[in-house]
Amino acid sequence: MEWQAGLTLGMVILVLLAMAVTNIAADVLMMFALCVLLVSGILSPVEAFAGFANPGVMTIALLYVVAAGLRETGAVYWLGHWLLGRPASQRGAIGNMIVPIAGLSGLMNNTAIVSIFIPVIQQWAVRLRISPSQLLMPLSFLAIMGGSLTLIGTSTNLVVDGLLQADKHFSLGMFDIAWVGLPTLVIGSLFLWLFSGKLLPKRKNPIAMPADARLYQVRVEILPSAPCIGKPLALTDLKHLQHGKWQGIQRNREWISEDPEQVILQAGDVLWLKGHPLASQRLRQYPGLKLLGEAPTPLSAPHTSLIEVILSSDFPGLGEPLKTLKFWERYQARVLAISRGGNHLTQELDEVKLALGDAMLLEAGSSFVEQYRFRKDFLLVSTLADEPPPNFRKAPWAMSILFLMLLLTAFSFVPMLEAALLAAGAMLASGCVNIVKARRYVDLMTLITIAASFALAVAMSKTGVSQWLVESLLGIVGATPLLALVLIYLITALLTELVTNNAAAVLMFSVSTELAGQLGVSFLPFVIAVMMAASASFLTPIGYQTNLMVAGPGGYRLVDFLRLGIPLNLICATVSLAVIPLVWPF
Repeated sequence: MEWQAGLTLGMVILVLLAMAVTNIAADVLMMFALCVLLVSGILSPVEAFAGFANPGVMTIALLYVVAAGLRETGAVYWLGHWLLGRPASQRGAIGNMIVPIAGLSGLMNNTAIVSIFIPVIQQWAVRLRISPSQLLMPLSFLAIMGGSLTLIGTSTNLVVDGLLQADKHFSLGMFDIAWVGLPTLVIGSLFLWLFSGKLLPKRKNPIAMPADARLYQVRVEILPSAPCIGKPLALTDLKHLQHGKWQGIQRNREWISEDPEQVILQAGDVLWLKGHPLASQRLRQYPGLKLLGEAPTPLSAPHTSLIEVILSSDFPGLGEPLKTLKFWERYQARVLAISRGGNHLTQELDEVKLALGDAMLLEAGSSFVEQYRFRKDFLLVSTLADEPPPNFRKAPWAMSILFLMLLLTAFSFVPMLEAALLAAGAMLASGCVNIVKARRYVDLMTLITIAASFALAVAMSKTGVSQWLVESLLGIVGATPLLALVLIYLITALLTELVTNNAAAVLMFSVSTELAGQLGVSFLPFVIAVMMAASASFLTPIGYQTNLMVAGPGGYRLVDFLRLGIPLNLICATVSLAVIPLVWPF
């Protein structure tokens, strides 16, 4: 093995290990590998940056805008809410979730579907008197399987199709993958319908009951300029504050025993309120009031937003009091309040020991959400802005644009990239989403990760690493295509549990096509196996973004994923490996 191949293999191993055991962002790792391969001369600039012009990557970017139109108009929420209904049991709830969740995940990115439906399913579970922990993991799993119904259901499918176009000048049709995706979904959904109620815990998680979980205890200081000074609380606009209830008033660090609504307010008084985050958002609009947090901050209110986050198992300060974490220095955000299942935390904010699932109300700059939305520190990151509700009048427009895009690609009138370009333009032109919000929805971290990962695949092929790996695999499977297909599927499935699904797909693509060439058989069954295995991630919360998103709200532990995920992984593998050779013969 020459030094170029050794360096390339070393970079692949380094990136995979770093993704598996560190919190370094995937886009940073991939760009680092790209730079090393470029500076070392292994790749030319054209080869290194070819991924940024790949049709699959460009299609994903455009589909973010299409998804933005569907979310801003409330089209997906309305459709899903209408289809969920009012079942009488957990099994009935799972049955009602299959069509809207899996179906919608086939029409738009499954990560977007799960982010939309987490609060919907939580509230639905409360009304049905079912533990949310019995529905949220099936939500993620149904979205993952639904993403395998179409070419646009998950970014992995588009990435693999982009590689096919670049390497083999071949493109899959919109619903080609449904030949294997649909039977996998049917059998997998049947398993969830029959056994998820028995295998999943009935757990009350700190954030599983949204009616209580989003109640915060916040403090507000009255500044000398406040117009409410000299008046009792009952005669000020604060009396009619919605979404919250006044708990008491502190003056010179002493509690005033009188009814808080009858106390004559003075400068320096600290008002205590328990309520929904929207109450805090409203308080920022009152003149002369200042929200108090765990530490002073140089940020000024007009340039900051109120943000909610939920602490994940990877948050670095779990079990530590807030004051030792130095939250402001680490995240450039100020903690205003902490909610733990809606319970009143009696200790001072600085003394609160942080726990998995704690919901925190933060004051931070506008870049906080973009920076931490996809980091492992937090499960969910959402901005509490005074934005208008979804424009439901535009929902029919958004749904029509989506279905027209699907029709154009399903009947091969135009390629997927052009159809996505037309749909994104139509979403903007029709007012379903404006350009400012459309930019916010585009996930640059994911796009950079995918585009930069192409460089690793090119380097593996150029330096002979793929050839070396193929020869090693041939020593295991011999000249048996079916055994080779099984091995490719299993290796991809293992990689996707350890690193991102897109990285696993890109790295295994070149190996799978090289292996097909060595065996003298069609590359398509191997490519489809990579596509399916890269998305079949049910074993761990970190294996797939949607699993991580439901882990906190469902209160799940690793053993919960293993209990339901192991049999589902086996089902998907068995069905896929049985169907693929029938539809795409060797």
